[in-house]
Amino acid sequence: MPELISNMTGVLVAGGQSRRMGRDKRFLELGGQTLLQRTLSLLQSLFAEVLVALAEPVPQLTGRNYRVVTDLIPGCATLGGLYTGLASAGHPRIFAVGCDMPFLNPEAIQRLAGIDAQADVVMPKLATGLQPMHAVYSKACLPHLERMAKAKQLKVQALTEIPGLTVRLVSEKELLDVDPQLLSFFNINTPADLEFARKLLAGSGSERP
Repeated sequence: MPELISNMTGVLVAGGQSRRMGRDKRFLELGGQTLLQRTLSLLQSLFAEVLVALAEPVPQLTGRNYRVVTDLIPGCATLGGLYTGLASAGHPRIFAVGCDMPFLNPEAIQRLAGIDAQADVVMPKLATGLQPMHAVYSKACLPHLERMAKAKQLKVQALTEIPGLTVRLVSEKELLDVDPQLLSFFNINTPADLEFARKLLAGSGSERP
């Protein structure tokens, strides 16, 4: 079994808004596990410290081997969860991910975690755009996230444009050897996405919805 990453905290940002799905994505089942369980298990296999950041407490999430934290700045969606996870982490840097990416790749996460130890933001930049919920952040981001939250500027990817933060954008080419189809970044937003994920898991998926 590989050694756990001990100098970075794994943060699952699982706020609970699922407007396009119509029900709580966290508890949708895929392959006999909820989406939240799938992501949490993967983070626990990689990181010595794991946090789950929630917008509101969820009774069934009482943790063994992970801590549950609730938003320190309410009403700020993903940015609020990221701020809370980063502020609560025991390490100076975190890897943050949402719970709606069912095909996370451990090697891709390890690649991002090890790519630049000095960077405040390490974020994949794919052809489809930046991936702020599959990225590394340092605590130097906290004052900027707080300012963004107060201004209701809630796009996390805006951190990449802030002077003073060291930003490392990671291209598709740097990930293709460990994740050739970039399935790590496939996320479930709609019932069609969930159906596609089930087909993929069963080995019959071919075209994304």
